[in-house]
Order: sequence, then C-alpha cells, then structure tokens
Amino acid sequence: MAAKFRFYDLDVWRKAIDYAELVYQVTATFPDGERFGLVSQLRRAAVSISSNIAEGSSRSSDVDFARFVEIAYGSTLETVSQICIALKLRYINREDFDKLTQLADDVSRMLSGLRKSLIRK
Repeated sequence: MAAKFRFYDLDVWRKAIDYAELVYQVTATFPDGERFGLVSQLRRAAVSISSNIAEGSSRSSDVDFARFVEIAYGSTLETVSQICIALKLRYINREDFDKLTQLADDVSRMLSGLRKSLIRK
C-alpha cells in the first residue's frame, strides 16, 4: 500500500503539480540557449510551489504551514513574471501565456484561501 501524506488531499497541491507539468511542456520548446537560463528558472519556481506546500504540510503548527504557503505563493508570482518575459521574447505564444497565467491565477487564489484558513485556526 502506498504511503498517504497530508498534502495528497489538498486540491491546491494537485493544481500546483498540473501547473508544473504545463510549465515543463511549454518550456520544452524554448531555444536551447535558454536551457540554463529562463527554462531552468521557470521550472525550478514551478516545482517549488508544490514542494513548499508538501514541506509545509509536515510542520507541527498551522502557522509554520502558512509560512510555507506564502513561499509557494511567491514562487507562483515568480513564474508569472518569468512567463511575461518569455512572451515578450516570443518564446511562448499568447495561447500558452493565457493558459499559464490562468492556471497560476487559480493556484494563487487557492493558496491565499489555504493560508487564510490556516491562520484562522
């Protein structure tokens, strides 16, 4: 039987995984010269979102968990800024930009809701 972790039940964690997957798919088409630049930055920031949710869920207090959710929120906004740069450089088209920013908006709203619920406890 597979292990069951607290974060598995969080919709925001699953949405963050979907977001990272989309970031990986979209950045696969970036120029080779960006492999260690924007591609790496975007992928690391996108992976950081779900990673911070998972790590925070292991903390002994909801206040600590909320701090990790804030970090995940910051990583989400970091990716949005980088996606704007990618659009400006024409590494992504408007359709991919819109998909990415919509999903980032969804994740950021969910993170805000999770943080508020953790602080209220």
